[in-house]
Amino acid sequence: MNNNTDINKPSENGDIAANDDIKVSPGYANYVLGVLFIVYVFNFIDRQAMSVFIGPIKEEFNASDTQMGLLVGFAFALLYTFAGIPIARLADRSNRRNIIAIGLTVWSAMTIVTGLAKSFSHLVIARIGVGIGEAAGTPPAHSLIADYFPINRRATALAVYSSGVFVGSAIAYLGGGFLREHFDWRTAFIILGAPGLLVALILRFTVKEPPRGLSEHRSNDSGASTFKETLKFLLSSPSWVCLMAGASCLSIIGYGIMMWGYEFYGRIHGMSPIVVGQWMALIIGMGGCAGTLLGGVLADRLAVSKPSHVIRIPGLLTLAGMPFGVAALLVHSSTLSLIFLFPFYMLLNVYIPPMYSANQNLAKLNMRATASAIVLFIINIVGAGAGPFIVGALSDFFAISHGDQGLRYALVATIAIGVIGCGIFALSSRWLRQDLQRVQDGAMA
Repeated sequence: MNNNTDINKPSENGDIAANDDIKVSPGYANYVLGVLFIVYVFNFIDRQAMSVFIGPIKEEFNASDTQMGLLVGFAFALLYTFAGIPIARLADRSNRRNIIAIGLTVWSAMTIVTGLAKSFSHLVIARIGVGIGEAAGTPPAHSLIADYFPINRRATALAVYSSGVFVGSAIAYLGGGFLREHFDWRTAFIILGAPGLLVALILRFTVKEPPRGLSEHRSNDSGASTFKETLKFLLSSPSWVCLMAGASCLSIIGYGIMMWGYEFYGRIHGMSPIVVGQWMALIIGMGGCAGTLLGGVLADRLAVSKPSHVIRIPGLLTLAGMPFGVAALLVHSSTLSLIFLFPFYMLLNVYIPPMYSANQNLAKLNMRATASAIVLFIINIVGAGAGPFIVGALSDFFAISHGDQGLRYALVATIAIGVIGCGIFALSSRWLRQDLQRVQDGAMA
């Protein structure tokens, strides 16, 4: 991925000096992206592993689906989202690389602690710790990527980074399925958490902190903005408001499938843990990556030729996948269900890179990490938090009349929310051009 820059000059502390003449080699920018991608992979290995072990954890602690929905949802998401704001504020003022390295160390350690939990309440505390650590991951990473890659390549770079969600989830499904088959769930969490400690060292000592605005050859706008100023600026963009409303609805389905899909195929279709892990790794890993990369490449090309379609077309493509999702959940053949799940999940994630790229582009330089944290706050409190909880609560509700089939109808019910979300998301393109121009006019003022 070439950002059309060719040299790399470090400052005395090993970071990149804040000098308008300094450029970064394409190879090094790609290396940074690769390291951040690996960090995000571990982010979702440690996060997603819990979904693989819903069954044995539920059995050991005699928990309900509602309780498990809280554990994999709000127990993680609440502190993840609330801690993300102050951490992102810090990232807009200080060294983003160091913040990510510290966060990775914390969430890896707390994943290991999860395997040592002696009660359900201990599990909740450990998940909260994982959430706090992971809050230091994405907002600083988005800001770093925006500085290493110019606007016409930013969506693709963010797509590569975002695909870490699906690679990490695939590894969690595949490795977790194997571990569930051969080990107890406690051993699994210790094994999955340990490698992240090594990756934190690699990040800290090989990634350099760039000056803000490096890829756009402009300096920081006017000093650090407050959280209130950032939020007010973003809320004044109609395109951003629609973007967030639509993405929030879509995140309910995405996190619902990611956290309950493994249990769905085991409970409804009677598939063995290792077979479910193999299929979910293939579908979530390949399908999610394909959809995300498609969305990134599409957004970058449209940004040059048809800027007004950067959001609209990805939103409509995501909408086109919803019928496949309904079919995947309702058919009684496990083979057909898995076949339908692939195009559904691929198209479900096309909107993600355009959304992240637009968010960075609609924010001022000194707002980017905070803007990313605000997006993650909204999407994770609704998607990662409410999504799994809604599915779990609906599963218990439908179980009254449909038994184990309750989980099937709970997941189907969330697709209607996604259809609405696609429409709102696509609508944001109506104001996108004028809102982007406002940012550029402010930068030149």
